[in-house]
Amino acid sequence: MTEFIFSYGTLQEPQVQEAIFGTTISGKTDAVTGFRLTQVEISDDEVVRVSGQTHHPMLVSSDNHTDAIPGMIYPLSAEQLARADEYEGAHYKRVEVNLVSGRKAWMYVAADF
Repeated sequence: MTEFIFSYGTLQEPQVQEAIFGTTISGKTDAVTGFRLTQVEISDDEVVRVSGQTHHPMLVSSDNHTDAIPGMIYPLSAEQLARADEYEGAHYKRVEVNLVSGRKAWMYVAADF
């Protein structure tokens, strides 16, 4: 079964996709509203190695429901989704959201969301 994931950060990067999924994945542009972008310091050495970044973007709820965060929507298998969960780690949790396009997708937000 195909799952959809909305990425606004490092899961869009080809080197990250190759490391996590073993391939690059084509996606389509989309956006999510009601969130704002912040940064989180990554303490997992393997995630830093894969992404090449010590800080990653993170979405938190916004009081302004018109705030829109652009990103990409990707089709994933259940196995790929489990790999994405492992990569995102303890700082994030996966939630289902409605995107601007009307499609539902999984998205990673702050773990304390």
